[in-house]
Amino acid sequence: MMQVILKADVDGLGTRGDVVNVADGYFRNYLLPRGLGYKATKGAEAEAEAMRRASAAKNEANRAEADKVAASIVPQVITISAKTDDAGTLFGSVSAQDLAAAVEEQTGHVIDRKAFQMDAAIKTLGQHMVMTNIHSQVQFPTTVEVVADEG
Repeated sequence: MMQVILKADVDGLGTRGDVVNVADGYFRNYLLPRGLGYKATKGAEAEAEAMRRASAAKNEANRAEADKVAASIVPQVITISAKTDDAGTLFGSVSAQDLAAAVEEQTGHVIDRKAFQMDAAIKTLGQHMVMTNIHSQVQFPTTVEVVADEG
């Protein structure tokens, strides 16, 4: 086993700047060739601490921005018009991609479609609540109103 300082986030191992114990072969064959880590030395540990501080500051700035976006979207109702038949049944459905486009158009905020936690696409008219996760610590409900397309 050897101590390694991570230069990037590695799933299941740690985040940038963490000092972790890994097997020699894992370091030699996976981390080192991909530039994901380097051997921990006394001088390198100070550099790792600086990386952790920079990463924490960046994370806090991203969280503050996510809080602002959430505060502006939560009170709004995002309206999406969809084609329906005479009985009011939707032709197709409203997907996360449609929701992301509508949020950008109506609020000016670009949110990745993967941030919308939808078990299935919306297939009915009316108001729906969709949980939105734009940061690991910022999750909020987005109100979506699906209306019949008049055109």
